[in-house]
Amino acid sequence: MSMLPIITSAQLPITRTRGGAIFDPNQERWSIREGHLAVSVNFARVTCLVAPSFLIDFKKVLLWYAENKSIKHFENMFNRAEHLLRHLAESGRENIFQLTGADILNYQSAQPESKKWYLGSLAGFLKKWDALGYNGVAADAIKVLKELRLKGNRKGAAVLTQDPFDGPFTNIELEALQSALNDAYSARTIAEDEYLLAWLFMLLGQRPGQYALLKVCDVLVPTIKDGSHVYILRVPRGKQREAPRQGFKERLITPQIGRLLYDYAQRVEASFKGLIDDPTLAPLFPMAANGNQPIGMEYHRTSNSLSNQLTRILKGLEVFSERTGDFIHVTPTRFRRTIGTRAAQEGHGELIIAELLDHSDTQNVGVYVQSTPEIVERIDKALAMVLAPIAQAFAGVVVSDKTDAKRGDDPSSRIFDPRIEKNCQPMGNCGKHGFCGFSAPIACYTCVSFQAWSDGPHEAVLSFLLAERERKIKTTDMRIASVNDRTILAVAEVIRQCSLINKEAEVPNV
Repeated sequence: MSMLPIITSAQLPITRTRGGAIFDPNQERWSIREGHLAVSVNFARVTCLVAPSFLIDFKKVLLWYAENKSIKHFENMFNRAEHLLRHLAESGRENIFQLTGADILNYQSAQPESKKWYLGSLAGFLKKWDALGYNGVAADAIKVLKELRLKGNRKGAAVLTQDPFDGPFTNIELEALQSALNDAYSARTIAEDEYLLAWLFMLLGQRPGQYALLKVCDVLVPTIKDGSHVYILRVPRGKQREAPRQGFKERLITPQIGRLLYDYAQRVEASFKGLIDDPTLAPLFPMAANGNQPIGMEYHRTSNSLSNQLTRILKGLEVFSERTGDFIHVTPTRFRRTIGTRAAQEGHGELIIAELLDHSDTQNVGVYVQSTPEIVERIDKALAMVLAPIAQAFAGVVVSDKTDAKRGDDPSSRIFDPRIEKNCQPMGNCGKHGFCGFSAPIACYTCVSFQAWSDGPHEAVLSFLLAERERKIKTTDMRIASVNDRTILAVAEVIRQCSLINKEAEVPNV
């Protein structure tokens, strides 16, 4: 093995990462920006735990990772090593100058089952430390690492168990998020870029870094043979070794969102005239000011920034889950898992799912095919009445006197369906003027403009929907049969509220 040069803490050379970022490793905090990725590691968190000689060797190993691995992997190694060092310090080890076999065994035995994989992740780092010839890891520590059967991070557990916090969304949860997002945009309580970003996560399930790399020129609107337009988003590949934006996948966007996205991209492009040489290369979701971005990535935001924005947007909608009875926990990863799960439920194989999720191979997508679809096999009236107040699917109001309703005296606003109630008794009325392209009365129960009448035939609506669900289970499949599940819960909630109103009306005044 060739001998590495001896470097003192004052001689650490200026370093270039694998992705081309340059930083000074003599700083206490290493802040690194590679296009859409940004990491920061603060050595003040470990300086008080270790000896100076250990710290400099620790930094040298991290420099190798910065130069040869992704900066996210580099950051992860720092965090895993810090966790080990902090555990040893809390166990009584002071001024650590070398990691021993006993340290490794004590650390692993102290970890709960959910964190046993931490050492499995760190083992490669410690072995590389030893292979580079630096001090700090004793020979018996390497021997222990080679003899232990280390667990890796269990992948796919959230999908396999349909975890209500980290796994894929149910159909009801996803529809609730979409409905609340549309309502918020209509009420102008969220901005257009926030609305479009959230919808792209829902439609495509790509990684935050891929959205951070998007430019306005990636929104394409080709004309097809019949003269109409289709909307395509050219999405940069993720997790590739080559430089960002070297590979792309073209994704079709629904016309409703596609039209908005194209118009929005044109406005962003216009706003960058005079700011950059070619405004068609402006970021699709730009930051307000240019920072230390590399050439070609001016005004681009980081993946963490977009991830945090998505979480903030959807958390602010305060949408409830019918599974937990609490606000839905939202992360970008959950949308990826939902896309993969829904594709498997529709019968697609591993190759198609890998293509949808932009995986280079199928080794990490088998979990979707193995997972059990999270669709309620049977919903009856009793279950619907239990879930209704938790799901909060009903978006309108119940009025006890139609004269109190907006447009209550306007016959054209009244909502009825002879298929459900032969005498055409109204279920309620619409409080909004203008054309509506949705199918009444089914779509009305999840609409904010619906005013349900307390004496309306809502029981008949619920019976009709439940019967349709049973019919479709026998003639089609569960995916189609479950399309109106959230509406069923909304109708059940109207029935529950009507019951309370009618009971109050029966109580005589004293």
